[in-house]
Amino acid sequence: MTALSVQGLRVRLGSREVLHGLDLKLAPARWTAIVGPNGAGKSTLLKACAGLLPHPGQVRLQGRALGAMTARERARAVAWLAQGGAGASGADDLTVLDVALLGRLPHQGWLAPPGPADHAAVERALRATGAWAWRDRAFGRLSGGERQRVLLARLLAVEADLMLMDEPLANLDPPHQADWIALVRQLVAEGRTVVSVLHEITVALLADDVVVLDAGHVRHAGGAADPATHRALEGVFERRIEVRQLDGRWVALPR
Repeated sequence: MTALSVQGLRVRLGSREVLHGLDLKLAPARWTAIVGPNGAGKSTLLKACAGLLPHPGQVRLQGRALGAMTARERARAVAWLAQGGAGASGADDLTVLDVALLGRLPHQGWLAPPGPADHAAVERALRATGAWAWRDRAFGRLSGGERQRVLLARLLAVEADLMLMDEPLANLDPPHQADWIALVRQLVAEGRTVVSVLHEITVALLADDVVVLDAGHVRHAGGAADPATHRALEGVFERRIEVRQLDGRWVALPR
């Protein structure tokens, strides 16, 4: 079974077609990194998979058509972290706890207050991202990196099987980037599927699988340790990087 599959995915933004008939299958309980040069269509692909953009293609979650699911079903099945904190507008006056509780809305009845299960899920999420200590602070008074950790907690609070993250490392310093990597590995070990758009190629090479996009096409999809994946990465970045093994890890170095 595939966790996520797309077939014939075409997306237009205005008058420009950004994705050109993409076909892709992602295995469950794995971390897939989506990489490619600027303008490749990475964020557009993730938004389409989250059901946020109209398109004539087919997107399936665990074999079920995304379009056949209700909005609540989609919101429970797919957790979404937008690029650059998008989707958090108007939240500056909310507390950190309230922002994270927004991730529980798909599990609550209409106008129903959060219950014990919601509060427990949010506490777990905020502790996982190191944000529990400032749960009573106003979201608008946080730094960019702190905001990112709260938004990541909101995503975790959904407790979805599929987690889509667009540039999740934005504004995070190296120690918190390392925390994020450890968290993703924990999620995968629990059976979750994580798909992340990353500009940090060396971090992407820590994933299980890598999808290489360029000009709206999938140029390659394969294991992060696969030499063919490394050649594809070097190719789409015009040979300006080189993938090498250093201390047992694959890293991307400038030529």
